[in-house]
Amino acid sequence: MKKYYLAVVLLLTTVLLASCTEMAAYNDKEPLGPQINYTITGIDAGTGVMSGTTEALKVYGLEKDKWQLQTSSTAAMTSTLGKAIKNKQPIVVTGWEPHWMFTKFDLKFLDDPKGVFGGSENINTIVRKGLKKDEPEAYKVLNNFYWTPEDMSDVMLKVNDGDDPQEAAANWIKKNPKKVAEWTKGAKKVNGNKLTMTYVAWDSEIASTNVVAEVLRGIGYDVSIQVMEIQPMWISIATNKADAMVAAWLPNTSGKLYSDFKDDLDDLGPNLEGAKVGLAVPTYMKNINSIEDLLSK
Repeated sequence: MKKYYLAVVLLLTTVLLASCTEMAAYNDKEPLGPQINYTITGIDAGTGVMSGTTEALKVYGLEKDKWQLQTSSTAAMTSTLGKAIKNKQPIVVTGWEPHWMFTKFDLKFLDDPKGVFGGSENINTIVRKGLKKDEPEAYKVLNNFYWTPEDMSDVMLKVNDGDDPQEAAANWIKKNPKKVAEWTKGAKKVNGNKLTMTYVAWDSEIASTNVVAEVLRGIGYDVSIQVMEIQPMWISIATNKADAMVAAWLPNTSGKLYSDFKDDLDDLGPNLEGAKVGLAVPTYMKNINSIEDLLSK
């Protein structure tokens, strides 16, 4: 019986894999929906881009047109994206920038004429109340921290290629001494002072949190970093359970959480400007340029 069961599982797996690999290449002469089963490939439920996509399905009438959002994970989404691009197959994904996928693949955001996803976003540094008094040197570094989407993408791509996040951060720091000197300007050395940073396990935040943690360790801090879901991350800062995070996408992605907790934390402003979220497709899908282009014609 066990052998029979295993044989059935192997047969079904083979059929499913075959069906995935046999998907036709993108056909710009045919409506997109049927080619991808009216499915947008997403990431973890509850993230800002997923909430925005759910709203976009309603606002653009995509729900009535049979479109659906598939929940998965960042790793699963980017893996599916890579396979589709390799075979020039059609795909629509939830996207955000900075992210290594925009460095590795030729992608484009779909225009959002109804403004569901909002405009350009910033990523802000948020610290607990009292940090400036308790740990002034850490506060200086966190307040000075600012980099570009290209900087962040460099670290993310190394991690995606298999580097340990802490090692990737340390290597980036070695290659960018002038930028790091700007962040640590005026900060004195400390002797093992403990500091806790929290972050969500998005590729962008893995990169930024590890870089900042390594810089703080460089001036003598004993830094621990803790991965959390997005709401607990904000709560940890607001309740002084953690000291800082560099992962506040504003004004849209984390806007509601910022509104809920802004009186219980200190906002040090943007550490990165020009971030963006929305729906994205490979550039070879030349006739799909707007969310409205997903509708059947």
